[in-house]
Amino acid sequence: MTILLVCGLQCVLAAAPEAELSQATVGMQARIDQLVLPGPELEARPPANAREPIVLRVTGVFRHGTDFRYDLVYYGLAPGEYDLRDYLRRKDGSPLGDLPPIPVTIASLLPAGQVEPNRLEISSLPRLGGYRLLLVAGGVLWVAGLLAILFVGRKRSSLQAAGERKLSLADRLRPLVEQASAGDLPQARISELERLLLAYWRKRLGVESERPAVAMAQLRSHPAAGGLLRQLEEWLHQPNRRTDVDVAALLAPYHDLPADTLEPDAP
Repeated sequence: MTILLVCGLQCVLAAAPEAELSQATVGMQARIDQLVLPGPELEARPPANAREPIVLRVTGVFRHGTDFRYDLVYYGLAPGEYDLRDYLRRKDGSPLGDLPPIPVTIASLLPAGQVEPNRLEISSLPRLGGYRLLLVAGGVLWVAGLLAILFVGRKRSSLQAAGERKLSLADRLRPLVEQASAGDLPQARISELERLLLAYWRKRLGVESERPAVAMAQLRSHPAAGGLLRQLEEWLHQPNRRTDVDVAALLAPYHDLPADTLEPDAP
């Protein structure tokens, strides 16, 4: 009796794959558990391309005598009837042989007679207009204004710096000479100014090697150096005597000289 029951169960299991075992709708996952299939172990075949209508995975394999029991998970991408045998292969590379059919049905989600929507077409975007265009224009104007401010400010700074660099020695000496003429410049400042001018003219006229008395006499009589030097000497030795002087004439020889000419490290 036991032998008859075992034989009957084996017959039922062997015949099961020939019937419709599972059904699912498009895109929905379905399972087939404990499916006994004869022959060497099977595995899911890699898809040949992205358009295959069935995606199959083998999630469990169990020894069943000389055969194997499988847990399968699949889902369909297009409605129709399919055989999962087409998506399996032997692990050892041998042919499928007498593997029985594993039929599944993938049902459509759309009602009968209803067609799928048309494929979306990529079209060019419309031109910007209205509020968007106003925002873009405002942004462009803002950037242009910022650049203009930066450019004009930098240009003014450059011009101002250039103007400062163009100051002459005459411009630097003018307030000192005017204060000395008015009696407002201390004697120490007049003496320091005379010393700097003497050093400059001795170097410029090449009389540095001469004795101080000889060099002083040559500088006093020089047409360019003599005017301001003689006037400074007069202010030093006669501080209480004030006479009208032609400041422009005294400073004329210094108009073409840089403002830092009398600095210690100036060339």
